[in-house]
Amino acid sequence: MTDEMTDAARRARRLAAVAQAARQHGVEMDTATGLRCAPEAVPSTAALADWARGQGLWARGVRLSFRQLARARREAPIVLLLADGGAALAVAADPARGLAWLRDPEAPGEEPVAVDELRLSHAWTGEALLLRRAREAPAEEQPFDLGWVMRLVLGERRMLRDIALASLALSLLAVVPALLTSTILDRVIARHAWSTLELVAALLVITVGIEALLGHARRELLQVLSTRVDAKLNLHVFDRLLALPLGYFERHPAGEVNHQVAQIFKVRAFLTGRLMTTALDAATLLVLLPLLLLLQPLLTGVVVLCAGLIALATAAFLPAMRRAQGRVIQAEMAKHALMVETVHGIRAIKSLALEGTRREAWDARVAAAGHAQLAAGRLGSWPVTVTLPLERFIDRGVLALAAGLVLAGSAEIQVGALVAFTMLSGRLAAPLLGLARLTGDLEEARMAVRHVAEVLNNPTETQAMQGGLRPAIQGEIAFEAVTFTYPGARRPALDGISFRVPAGAMLGLVGRSGSGKSTVTRLLQGIDREYAGAVRIDGTDAKEINLGHLRRNLGIVLQDNILLRGTVRDNILAGRPGLTAEDAARAARLAGAEEFIERLPRGFETLIEEGSANLSGGQRQRLAIARAIAGEPRVLILDEATSALDPESEAVVNANLARLAEGRTMVIVSHRLSSLVGCDLIAVLDQGRLVDIAPHALLLERCEIYRQLWMQQNRHIMQEAGSRTLAAE
Repeated sequence: MTDEMTDAARRARRLAAVAQAARQHGVEMDTATGLRCAPEAVPSTAALADWARGQGLWARGVRLSFRQLARARREAPIVLLLADGGAALAVAADPARGLAWLRDPEAPGEEPVAVDELRLSHAWTGEALLLRRAREAPAEEQPFDLGWVMRLVLGERRMLRDIALASLALSLLAVVPALLTSTILDRVIARHAWSTLELVAALLVITVGIEALLGHARRELLQVLSTRVDAKLNLHVFDRLLALPLGYFERHPAGEVNHQVAQIFKVRAFLTGRLMTTALDAATLLVLLPLLLLLQPLLTGVVVLCAGLIALATAAFLPAMRRAQGRVIQAEMAKHALMVETVHGIRAIKSLALEGTRREAWDARVAAAGHAQLAAGRLGSWPVTVTLPLERFIDRGVLALAAGLVLAGSAEIQVGALVAFTMLSGRLAAPLLGLARLTGDLEEARMAVRHVAEVLNNPTETQAMQGGLRPAIQGEIAFEAVTFTYPGARRPALDGISFRVPAGAMLGLVGRSGSGKSTVTRLLQGIDREYAGAVRIDGTDAKEINLGHLRRNLGIVLQDNILLRGTVRDNILAGRPGLTAEDAARAARLAGAEEFIERLPRGFETLIEEGSANLSGGQRQRLAIARAIAGEPRVLILDEATSALDPESEAVVNANLARLAEGRTMVIVSHRLSSLVGCDLIAVLDQGRLVDIAPHALLLERCEIYRQLWMQQNRHIMQEAGSRTLAAE
């Protein structure tokens, strides 16, 4: 490779190399998704591995020597990431002769080239990517439960090992001050041993210094562990939410979903906080319990017995606490859902003066949440009240019991040993009490996991996005006896409809509200796939086409489009890496948006505010059309796309329809029949059935429903024509 190779060429070679290796495992990877796999110009090994895992493969970035490369088992070529930013495929190697056979990823048909070890060492630093089919469901697709989160934490083995070693060392150091205190009381003071006191003091200073350093190191490791787990959880939750089908979000309020998902951070706090701390403190038991049993088995047994009674008392309250906590979560979820709904709908609330109504609803939900929290808090205070005497007995009663045993003559304990035992028993009681109370925290974590799982464990679109065919789409659409019923509906939204639209044609969809027009577009997009019959694109069943590939070849403009916060250019080119400012200008021109963009304060660099408050409805709609056609989709769907436009803007868009339709199939849903007159075919739907499909003129002659709709919308024109006829007579 030459030094003149551009970053785009390097990126293309690396993506092509991974795609070629994946093909050997029967996985077709879409380089369009690879363009988004990393923010850097040339994808790193980690970014390429993430891209491959996202396509359903097992992938790992490694560093190999030439001998390791030669001995590697080859189910498929190994991707070598070269020093100049390019890539090659290693298909074979011979360590005895010092040769490796490399293939150009962008020329898969050519014969591999033999390269000696010395020459390869100049071009390759040892960085490679290993690929194979995943033998089990990837972690991202496994059911979410407490075990899944535990495995995530246990995946940080090295860090957990270092934390455990630090905790064990701290446990050993915890014994030293108590033993030194015993020595001071029993030997130094009794015998006036100054030299021993100096040695003990030096040991205490050294012990405290080491304990401070080890404690700081353990806290640092715990913080890093918590941050890493938190980051992985954030990434997993967001990826899983994006993988959920649109239908799930349509059936569940955004506030409810958001609140349920937020419970995952309670789980993280439990695992890396209370559970981790208790488990580490429990390491103290390994050191202290044998020592205390050796010193005073009876008193040690009393401490352990009290901790066991605390655990039993806490467990007795768990069922009631679980129910109370469930009511708190439900009340908080309802409150949060109302808050999010209010923020999203604030424009309508202000316009309709609904502040008072919303305030009353908010007051009611706040009151319900407050009552639930108060009841849970009161119930939660009872275990503390019941177990407090036992805790105090461990702290103070054991000392009194020991003194009583000494006075009764049943035990002979020196003062120093008694003080040492008291000090150590306090350290022993802390992890025992922590273990006793851990059951309550565990139940709370399980409940949080259950609420998160109600969202994340729903069926996702991941398999449909990873697998399937990626044919070159031309735009022919065919529905063959398609029947579809929405979940919970009594009658089908589409009932055995069949029609065919040639590639490059314009199809209009008309009918009364609820006739199934938008459902047709949803099935085309793969939003709903549980239908009978077949939806075919260029003769291929849409269910067999990779969902991401299908949607990238569709341009969608809805009645109510959402623009993301960012510049006008960013919104037009959203999700399409490789497109330029010229592409954005061309798309804006076709959509009739260029003229108003030029009048904006900063043109294409104007920042769109949240909710697109600085744009009119017509401007938003034209930008949405520009965004839909920027990627040159083969099929363009306009679902009531001009309904929000003023007559002038609608006229601009309609005038551009011929240019928009050039080279692509168009599906236009509209209540305004005048905008569909120029369509090649118009499908008339009624109660989920296809009544007729034909051009406008033919439908006026033979379709009663279409003729009625046309006359209703154009009555004034017909009346004016009739008046002119009478005047002429």
